[in-house]
This record gives sequence, structure tokens and C-alpha cells, in this order.
Amino acid sequence: MFISISIKDIIDIILVAFLLYYIFRLMRESRSLNVFIGIMVFIVIWLFVSQVLEMRLLGSILDKLVSVGVLAIIVLFQEEIRKFLYSLGAHQRVSNFMRFFGSKHKNEHADKKSIMPIVMACMNMARQKAGALIVIERMAPLDDIISTGDLIDANINQMLIENIFFKNSPLHDGAMIIRKQRICAAGCILPVAHDQDIPKELGLRHRAALGISQASDAIAIVCSEESGRISVAIKGTFHLRLSAEKLESLLTEELSIKEEHKG
Repeated sequence: MFISISIKDIIDIILVAFLLYYIFRLMRESRSLNVFIGIMVFIVIWLFVSQVLEMRLLGSILDKLVSVGVLAIIVLFQEEIRKFLYSLGAHQRVSNFMRFFGSKHKNEHADKKSIMPIVMACMNMARQKAGALIVIERMAPLDDIISTGDLIDANINQMLIENIFFKNSPLHDGAMIIRKQRICAAGCILPVAHDQDIPKELGLRHRAALGISQASDAIAIVCSEESGRISVAIKGTFHLRLSAEKLESLLTEELSIKEEHKG
């Protein structure tokens, strides 16, 4: 007896294989590979018992466990699921598609007046070895992060940034959030990345910067209190040991600044 396989079946198998591979890679990066393997073994046993052996009693018990297990998986792997959905939505083609059909939600372009105070403040704080963590919001809203700090709603000002991160300031330990070219809040708490490959010389501020860059499309700028070096985390990647010129160039590129042509 021959089994007929159509093109739709082949596409179905390829899509399932691609999905399983992506989940496998995601679980491996989050150190949950053993849990993923255990879930796959359980699913294989469930299918074998209910579909092949057709054991009604044991199959019905496993069916109940599967229905409850879906909710348990969502609770256990909420961070991984959020990362998966964000990476899917942040894909370049998807982002371009959303921009095309949702022009009302485009980000405002930054300008030199909003970039230079940040750069100059970071350079001064780096020279003084004052720790700082500045997060610039882009398309993904950071309302949950902003709610953990104190609202400021002020123009971007170099002296204000330096005063907030002054060692005796009550807000210097948290993160500053910049939204729509304004200092929105300070003293905010960020999610911390638990990646094992982060260099040991990078402290908690760097882990928090990496964490917010993994959970959103925000730009996180770090001034190290120990070394006085400036780093930037974007999309889960660090740009380390930046000079003033490199920091300005990176922010200019990432924030899509359009310089006016002098004629």
C-alpha cells in the first residue's frame, strides 16, 4: 500500500521542522534544552499511546496532561516566548511591512540637538568614572520599565543627565529612559540578561543593558563605574570601548538621523 504525499504535506513537514529547530535553538540559548527534550519525549509517547496503540484510558489521561501542560509551558517559558515573538516582529521585512501600512506610528527622527547632550554627558561621566545607564526607546514601548522609576519629562540636557547619575543622587543606580527626544523617567529597573558568555569584567549595568536590548529594540548606553569606558547594547549585541566619535556615529546611524544638506 503506497502512501500518497502531496506538495502541501511536504510544506507542512518543512514548516514543522523549521519551527522545532527554531525552538530547539532558542531553548539551547536559554539553557532550557533538557526541558525541551523532555517535552518532545512526552509528546512522542503521547502520540504513540493515543494514535498507534489506541489506549483509551492512558490516552485520555495524557490528553488532560497535555491540555494543562500548554498553560504550564507558557508560564515557565514566558521570557523565551516573548523573545521569540519579538524577534519575529523585529525581522527586517516584517518591520518594513508594518512601517508601510502604519505610517502613523513611525518614530520621530532624532537630531543633533538630542544626540550631542547624551554624548557629552557620557564622556564627562566616563572621565569621572560615574556609573550610568541610559536607555533610548525606539519602536517598542517601554511603559512597563518606565513605571518602575520616577517620571521626569524634561528636555534632554547634559547637566541634568550628569546630575541624575551623580553618585549621591537617589536615582543614579537605576536606568534613565529617553522617549521622543525627552528624558521620560529615571531610576528605572531593567531586566537582567543571564547569558554565560558575557565577559566577567562587565558588571550588573552591562547585564541590564543587554537584557533590555534583548527584550526590545531600545538602545542602552552604559558608562562603567569601574573602568570609565562607554558601551552600547543593541539587539542583544555589545559595542564596547566607544569613543565620543564612535558613540555619536552609532547613535546617528541607529536613530536614523537625517542631517540637513548645506547649500
